[in-house]
Amino acid sequence: MGHRKRMKQEFLVRGLEGWPDHRILELLLFYAIPQGDVNSLAHELVERFGSLSGVLDASVDELSKVPGVGEHTITLLKLVPALGGCYLDQRSGPGEIIDCPERAVEQLSPYYYGARNEMVYILCLDSKRKALGVRKVSEGSIYAADINIRRIVEEAMGLRASGVYLAHNHVDNLAFPSQADWQATDTIRAALAGVGLNLIDHLVFVDGDAISLEQSQRDGHRPFYQLL
Repeated sequence: MGHRKRMKQEFLVRGLEGWPDHRILELLLFYAIPQGDVNSLAHELVERFGSLSGVLDASVDELSKVPGVGEHTITLLKLVPALGGCYLDQRSGPGEIIDCPERAVEQLSPYYYGARNEMVYILCLDSKRKALGVRKVSEGSIYAADINIRRIVEEAMGLRASGVYLAHNHVDNLAFPSQADWQATDTIRAALAGVGLNLIDHLVFVDGDAISLEQSQRDGHRPFYQLL
């Protein structure tokens, strides 16, 4: 039995538990590079980008600079996190009751997997807190994202929402909301109230965690929710 077939059968029987990053990546590369030894390429990618997640989060330009990485490999590596996000999104799709920040984080977290820019989303709810859908309202550079209030209103009204969770991410790994985050929350809350929409909370996602500004303000501390 060949090496590739043994790895595939081992995965089907036992899953990926206990596998090092380079071995998982090697199995994945089988499907982009159908012949030859890809073990050394898997090792090189992990060494260059630090981890399996680092490889999957790397940009197209960064990946294309690695010898042996072609269009098929890049497409597959970028497809994996995107596919995972779609899978999680569908498992927690519209219709779920969002009665706490933790549930809102579960709904929104797939949209931030592998994000390299700051992005702003809204999670729209009806009057009974049932999820109606998630909409992107802005995407910025690695430094900031413009929050377009008119776009938020249009998307929320389009889903006939009565309340929204606002969410954005920090890509600089700074875990705490900035002063601009707090000011934007107050401005948006006032603007949405003027058209009958309730800003329920503002969530900030940071590298595997999320923070609720609403609970931070109410409780006098900054509770985080670790993403699983």
